Amino acid sequence: MTTLSCVDYKKEEKVGLLTINRPKSLNALNSEVLEALDILLEKIETDDIHVLVITGSGEKSFVAGADITEMSDMGTMEACRFSEKGNRVFKKIENFRIPVIAAVNGFALGGGCELALSADIRIASYNAKFGQPEVGLGIIPGFGGTQRLARTVGMAKAKELIFSGKVISAEEAERIGLVNTIVEQEELMTTTLSLAKKIAAQAPLAVEMGKKVMNEGINMTIGQGLDYEVTSFGALFSTEDQKEGMYAFVEKRKAKFESR
Repeated sequence: MTTLSCVDYKKEEKVGLLTINRPKSLNALNSEVLEALDILLEKIETDDIHVLVITGSGEKSFVAGADITEMSDMGTMEACRFSEKGNRVFKKIENFRIPVIAAVNGFALGGGCELALSADIRIASYNAKFGQPEVGLGIIPGFGGTQRLARTVGMAKAKELIFSGKVISAEEAERIGLVNTIVEQEELMTTTLSLAKKIAAQAPLAVEMGKKVMNEGINMTIGQGLDYEVTSFGALFSTEDQKEGMYAFVEKRKAKFESR
């Protein structure tokens, strides 16, 4: 296991597990934690894993938000730098080479909700709570919430949540499409790792290409996106994994992918 300033990282086969470990502060994000995430993500990028899972330590909180104690005395320039740092880290997660799954084990408020939004898939326990309550503190979301929430649940619902600061249950989050699946607390990591291992067993280059095409294509016109899909589909036919996958299917055996 690697630990860097309240952030732990370990690898189980082809799945990486990143845990924010500040349970006494409900895993709140301060500058130190954001810096540690930034450094660890750089190192993990070249690690031999096919899926990354992000969670928080304990059973009360995924990430309760950004550290209000640190933010309270910030001026305009300090606040901009803090927002830029959070956005840099969360964009890195969003554009990470491999799929990222957020295992939401409790409060996901403010920066915690924004962290979950930067992941590709969100699995939550029934006790999870989601919200962007920043307006009650005299600010707005600063780590991507004004942009990713609307792209995930739709503009009208995102405006309702951000304008009101309302905190919603895991069931409501699933209903509006903010969460993929909800499970009992004791089943959260088992369910998350089961999905992660299923994804990790697929052809890695194909999964990575699928993520890249969807992430980039969503900001294109439908025509541009379809053209991008065509060229990306064709490019995978130059890989050994494509040959292995199709030959294994025809020969009725399990494919052995090598990321080539």
